[in-house]
Amino acid sequence: MSDPSRAQGPRGPVLIELDARPVAGPDNAPPVPEADGATDMPQGRAMQRMAQLAARPPSRLTRWFWGLALTLLGAVISVAAWDFVLGLIARAPLLGYAVTAITAALLVVLLAIALREASAFARLGRIDKLNHAARAALATEDLGTAREVLGALERLYKARPELDWGRARLEERKADQFDAATLLGLAESELLAPLDAAARAEVEGAARQVATVTALVPIALADVAAALTANLRMIRRIAEIYGGRSGTLGSWRLTRAVMTHLVATGAVAIGDDLIGSLSGGGVLSKISRRFGEGVVNGALTARVGIAAIEVCRPLPYVRATRPSVTGVVRQALTGLFGQREDLSTKD
Repeated sequence: MSDPSRAQGPRGPVLIELDARPVAGPDNAPPVPEADGATDMPQGRAMQRMAQLAARPPSRLTRWFWGLALTLLGAVISVAAWDFVLGLIARAPLLGYAVTAITAALLVVLLAIALREASAFARLGRIDKLNHAARAALATEDLGTAREVLGALERLYKARPELDWGRARLEERKADQFDAATLLGLAESELLAPLDAAARAEVEGAARQVATVTALVPIALADVAAALTANLRMIRRIAEIYGGRSGTLGSWRLTRAVMTHLVATGAVAIGDDLIGSLSGGGVLSKISRRFGEGVVNGALTARVGIAAIEVCRPLPYVRATRPSVTGVVRQALTGLFGQREDLSTKD
């Protein structure tokens, strides 16, 4: 009789040889994909969202809602204040009259604010009419209209002491100009040159601020809020530089006009004038997605600022050259994320 243990074969560990495979490790692990397509070229999403928010008009239903709500709230506050003052006068006449005086002072301040806003709208309209008249004079080569535009321009800036030297030079040379383009070009070089430099400095500062916040603040929607705040301040300052002196409502209306134009024309997007800035954004995006987005958001802010200059400028460009986005970004972001050559190309 045979042994069962021998029939089953020898007992013990069995070695099975496998194909040679590389040992898994960090050196041969696949790269982790970045979220939101971070390997693509940055698109400046914060500025695009900001422009869409600023340019989006309220619906008719929304306007009716806020109009009726504010009217009702004003009526309730007025009646409550009236009853409060009368009751206080009945209980404590001296204190009641003091509150009445404070209320009257508040109404005077509100009236002054309303008058300032109305004056701001009027000044913005005056500059807009001046710009249209200058364009018409250049198109028709009308010297008489150009002289009228020059007179209005001198009256607009007569209270600006920093332009006294330019006004004096303009007064000496304007009689020797015998065509509209030469006369308006002289006014541009003597009166608007220092204002153009100040406006460009504002654009560069806003572009630098938006680029820095986008690159360094990782909080969601913080870059959108920073872009909106910086652009509102920039457009208001540009209007003040050129004589607009826009108030709160005037600044918001001007901002909406600029953003609506940019969104309608597709200018708040990647275009040919951003090629230099995008080269810097593409290089920086290899290191940090936020840095690349910062460069592109700064470039889009510069584009908004240049559009605001064209809207607020009382004269079109005659002799002066319209500032380029690449040049503004190069000056604004030099040394912020790297060398100048990494941020933009030459014009």
